[in-house]
Amino acid sequence: MDLLTPEFGLFFWTLLAFLTVFFILRKFAWKPILKGLGDREKGIADSIATAERIKQEMAEFKSENEKLLAQAREERTLMLREAKDAKDKIIGDAKEQAKIEANKIIIDAQQQIQQQKMAALTEVKNEIGNLALEVAEKILRKQLNNSEGQEMYMKMLAEDIKLN
Repeated sequence: MDLLTPEFGLFFWTLLAFLTVFFILRKFAWKPILKGLGDREKGIADSIATAERIKQEMAEFKSENEKLLAQAREERTLMLREAKDAKDKIIGDAKEQAKIEANKIIIDAQQQIQQQKMAALTEVKNEIGNLALEVAEKILRKQLNNSEGQEMYMKMLAEDIKLN
């Protein structure tokens, strides 16, 4: 029971030891501990503020990256559309050029066919004329071989001359 009701001497020395330790701690330890706690609190607050600022910057970067990505997609789509239009134009031009060349070739071929046809017709007419002359020459030789045929031919020529 002595512990529950301490004597005055024990109480006095305990109080004196406590106050001595309290003043020593207050003089030498309290300020550095409080300063350390204040610095730590300030460092934590700065870290939180920095983290918030970095978080905000990351959000801005993310937003900016999304805008750039959307812009890149739009530019890619535009470039693909331009490339497709250029391809279609080149193909159209090539088809048109091919049609023009084909028409030129067809026209040239038709002209050559027409020229060859005319040359063949001229050649056939010349051959027919030569054959007609040969046949007429043979007939005339046969008719003019005898004197009776010659007289008939001369009468015919004389009548033709009189009629003209």
